[in-house]
Amino acid sequence: FAVELDFFSLFTGVCGCCGPLRPRYKRLVDNIFPEDPKDGLVKSDMEKLTFYAVSAPEKLDRIGAYLAERLSRDVFVKFANIEEDTPSYHRRYDFFVSQFSAMCHSTHEDPETCSRIRVAGIKGLQGVVRKTVNDELQAIIWEPQHMDKLIPSMLFNMQDNEDSERYSTHTHTLEKENPASLAESCFRELLGRAAYGNMNNAVHPVLVHLDNHRLWDPNDFAVSCFRIIMYSIQAQHSHHVIQQVLSHLDTHSKNTPRVRAGIVQVLLETVAIAAKGSIGPTVLEVFNTLLKHLRMSVDFELGDGSRRNSASSLSSTRTKESEERIVQNAIIQTIGFFGGNLPDYQRAEVMMFIMGKVPVYGTPCHTLDTVKIGHQGTKRIQAMLLSSLIMVTSGFKCKTMCAGLPVAFLEPLCSISLMEDSELRQLVLEILHNIIDRHDNRAKLRGIRIIPNVAALKIKREKISKQDVVFMKKHGQQLYRHIYLGCKEEDNVEKNFELLFTALALITIELANEEVMIDLIRLSIALQDMVLANEENMPMFIRCGIMALVAAYLNFLSQMIANPPFCQHVSKVIEMRNLDAPYLLPEHVFREKCVLPDALDRDDVGLYFQTADLAEALSVPGYNVERLAIPYIPQVTEEDRLPRRKSFVDTISLQVDILSNSLPDQSQLAEEITFETLKKAIDTTGLEEQERERRRQVMEKFQKAPFEEIAAHCESKANMLHDRLAQIFELTIRPPPSPSGTVTVTSGHAQYQSVPVYEMKFPDLCVY
Repeated sequence: FAVELDFFSLFTGVCGCCGPLRPRYKRLVDNIFPEDPKDGLVKSDMEKLTFYAVSAPEKLDRIGAYLAERLSRDVFVKFANIEEDTPSYHRRYDFFVSQFSAMCHSTHEDPETCSRIRVAGIKGLQGVVRKTVNDELQAIIWEPQHMDKLIPSMLFNMQDNEDSERYSTHTHTLEKENPASLAESCFRELLGRAAYGNMNNAVHPVLVHLDNHRLWDPNDFAVSCFRIIMYSIQAQHSHHVIQQVLSHLDTHSKNTPRVRAGIVQVLLETVAIAAKGSIGPTVLEVFNTLLKHLRMSVDFELGDGSRRNSASSLSSTRTKESEERIVQNAIIQTIGFFGGNLPDYQRAEVMMFIMGKVPVYGTPCHTLDTVKIGHQGTKRIQAMLLSSLIMVTSGFKCKTMCAGLPVAFLEPLCSISLMEDSELRQLVLEILHNIIDRHDNRAKLRGIRIIPNVAALKIKREKISKQDVVFMKKHGQQLYRHIYLGCKEEDNVEKNFELLFTALALITIELANEEVMIDLIRLSIALQDMVLANEENMPMFIRCGIMALVAAYLNFLSQMIANPPFCQHVSKVIEMRNLDAPYLLPEHVFREKCVLPDALDRDDVGLYFQTADLAEALSVPGYNVERLAIPYIPQVTEEDRLPRRKSFVDTISLQVDILSNSLPDQSQLAEEITFETLKKAIDTTGLEEQERERRRQVMEKFQKAPFEEIAAHCESKANMLHDRLAQIFELTIRPPPSPSGTVTVTSGHAQYQSVPVYEMKFPDLCVY
């Protein structure tokens, strides 16, 4: 075997080195081996050994033991390196695999002897691998019964780091024969020779070994193993390894959080290496499995409400929740890292896939048991999926905005932006920033403030493309609407206003031509008018925050337009606010101890931006200033009529409350219906004037309003009509009655109602 290990000298002493004093059976065994292994065994000497074994059967055990010793010491590596012209049809290696594997697990009490035995076993397995992997007739070596011995033998020595440190101080020869390094070399060689159909059999024993030795927590060795695997196998086989790890994660779906987190982190390492190449059809499978385990982790954390409320298990519950957070963070990191390393065309597909998993009211795209996890669990799922979307979209550079924000992605994203949770709205805005910002300007716009010199920021900008112009004509009103409605949420904090400012600035940089800039000015003035009117009784902090947002954005826009009169008007208003109303500027209102007023003085026009002054400043070719006179009104959609901003659990109860509260009491009706009320109902004085005024407003709107606003309004009307017709058809079109009964669902329970034959109405042609 070409190793220094000599079992005979260890036990026979000095006399064992003298040939004439050796036992006869050993001399006969020695004689059958030729000096050159290529010559083969000496046939005549083999016949002598056979005759001796038959004559002295009591020596058979000793002959066999010494023969195995000579084979392990002198032959196998040399035998493995012999190149054969013709393959062997009868040779099998089961015995050698078993014996060498046993040597790899040696636990001899002498450390040096133990190491040498292990090295001999590893070299033996290496010889088997070299002799068989390229032999088409020896494909049996890749079968599970052999891989289950080969792979664990190598891993057992690789994980023994103490041996590596112990023998690192020995001579150079011993360093080369360190069991850990030799086992790793053999492991790499085996994986490098694995063909397409053998990958599963080679990887499965690794997973089983990590399970049996509890090496997922901590998972340093597991991560190291799979790094070796991914860098040793052929690149086109990477998806086999990923599928194996995903399947193993499913197997351990009910294991402890730390074990699941360890497997997910190993998956992160595998996909990080595989993402640099091609991983075939497993892209969506990776994300689907990870999202499934993300939902399961939330179920485990929040599903058992009775146990969470138990005082006796409070500490254990907190520990479990913190461990589940480790799993969830590992999954999000894996999703984000993997998605962030995919090419853009695959990344767009993954973005759509993840968005389809985010629970949004009104869309049947989710499979969450919201009754079980409740509002908090639903929110957690939404927040984590959006966080993973942030990582996937980071660095995403779409050529056109239609490709980055398709309708199927934009609509659910905007729906989430209107939910009554500031954290979710922040995540949505960050996703929009990642997609819209194609020139990496976001870092320069960080923080809401009055920027004194926008030119010093050196903002990168290109001329807006025709495709992006079309995108803004189709979807610009949708973006404006959600910014407008998102500004007045009562739970907004400074970060919300910062992200809204950045969103407006990025739209200006990436998507704004002259027409879009006019719309953005109209949006800003509409926000200012909404604050001054205060029809919704917003908190003073929100009102001042919106005013500060408008000031910061118009200051930025005026310098981007580079129109001197426009800049002068904006600067004048900001100076007046600095003197008389600093709480209307971002540098003051977002301070911790900013003193807010009790009311805003609408009559002090110097503190507010005036539409007439802005229109006069923009009276230059290219700007349609007539549109500034048309107040911006967000388009009304079916979304506003649905309680989709509430959580799933609150939705049903909210609808029930509305229905119950909308039905007045009969006593109230009796009190209200009087002669005066009837007289008022009959009197039509003034109705004609109201109708004429309404018609005038409609005509004015269709004459002066932008085309995209009119189109969006008509589209929303058409969608409402379609929904109403669908409801009517659902109520009127029923299946014909049947004597066997019909099924009706009431409160989630099926009820059967039978109709007697004599009560059924048949067509005349069916009756005789």
